[in-house]
Parts: sequence; structure tokens; C-alpha cells
Amino acid sequence: MERISVVAPVYNEKDNISRFIEKVENSLKKGFDSYEIILVNDGSTDGSKEILNEEAKKNGHVKVYHFTKNNGQTAALDFAFKKASGDLVLMMDSDLQTDPKDVYTLLPYIKEYDMVNGKRETREDGLKRKISSIVGNSVRNYITGDDIKDTGCPLKLFKKEVVKSFYLYEGMHRFLPTLAKINGFKVVEIPVKHYDREFGYSKYGVFNRLFKGLKDAFAVRWMKKRRLRYQVEMGEDKNV
Repeated sequence: MERISVVAPVYNEKDNISRFIEKVENSLKKGFDSYEIILVNDGSTDGSKEILNEEAKKNGHVKVYHFTKNNGQTAALDFAFKKASGDLVLMMDSDLQTDPKDVYTLLPYIKEYDMVNGKRETREDGLKRKISSIVGNSVRNYITGDDIKDTGCPLKLFKKEVVKSFYLYEGMHRFLPTLAKINGFKVVEIPVKHYDREFGYSKYGVFNRLFKGLKDAFAVRWMKKRRLRYQVEMGEDKNV
């Protein structure tokens, strides 16, 4: 079995960290001989740093990194992608609203596709968040011309060459399926489970996420339209 890297940003998730690591490990042990769990602390102020350090001390599979200040989810993912050494990369949030066991739901599709995007079939968020997600995804797809229904789903499985191809800017974590397609990779979307939070709270507001996403969507649209496209024919070689 290939080596897999699980990457997750952490921001003020002290009550979820240990449970997250335990659940991820229990899932990976069933199907992977080699794995790592990369956790990037995005400037947490609630004691997450100390818990992460303790977990890393007692578990050689866990690698933790600490930002000196809060830099945002895209920055944390960008750093984690750069550190990932696995043939496959599983992206998750550390809040346990998605199930690490769903890696085995996504895994069969990675043979044919380069990225498998999770789709939360039953959202366990509040009504406002559900509506904002539907509206946000619809607007993003309209602007970017994509057809992924749940680009915000935190559960995504990549071949390593996909994450290594990303050149991310602030806010681009919302558009990873589109960016993968821009870079020439094949993407599919597969239903996964979703759960309500047991501990902590979401760090994202409803309306500020919509407005930021709208601005970023136009940037991605520009990138998509400006992508280089060309075909090459071999010229005659007199040395052959």
C-alpha cells in the first residue's frame, strides 16, 4: 500500500486534537503500512500548541508545526502540502466533522482520477451555514465555470503531484478542485459523511466567507481564462 500523508490545519481546537489524532490513526492502521499526520497550528491561543507538542512527543507518526501568528487556512494547507511526503495526501479539518474512515470511500477512485473531492450529502450545520454553503458554491461555480457541488468539503484525497503543483494565494483553499483542473488533473466528487461539532465552534462567519469567496472566484476565473494552451509537433531531425 502507498504511503499517505494526512494534513490538517489547527486553530483553537484544544478539545479535538487528541481525539482527531486517535481517530485518524485507527482508520489508517487498517489499510496503510506507512503514514504521517501533519498538523499545522495556525497561531492558536487556547493551548492547542502545548497539546500538539505532547502528541508529537509520544507518537512518531505525528508531525506538528507552529505558525508564529494566525495566517489563515490557505497558508496552513500550503505549508502542510509542502511538507507532505506521502504518495497520497488526505486533507481534513481537525474539528472531526468529517470521518477519517471515509478515506476508504475515496480511495478506489484515485486510480482513475488525480483528486477525489468529498461531497457532504447530509450537512449537520445550522441553517444559516447550510444556506451560505449552497449559495457560495453556486456563485463560485457560476463565476469559475466549474461543476463541483461542494468545493468547501474539507475531506479531499490527492495524488502527491496534485498538491505539489499548487501555487496558492490567500483564500485559494476554497478552489482546490478548480485549481487542480487548471493544472491539467482529473477530479471527481464522491459523497461522504458529515457530523455536527462536539467541541469548539466554527472560526468562519457566514457573510464574510461569502464576500471573500466572491472576490477570490473572479481571481480564479481570470487564472482559468489565462491558462497557457498549446500543441507541439515534432520537427524533422536530420540526426535520426
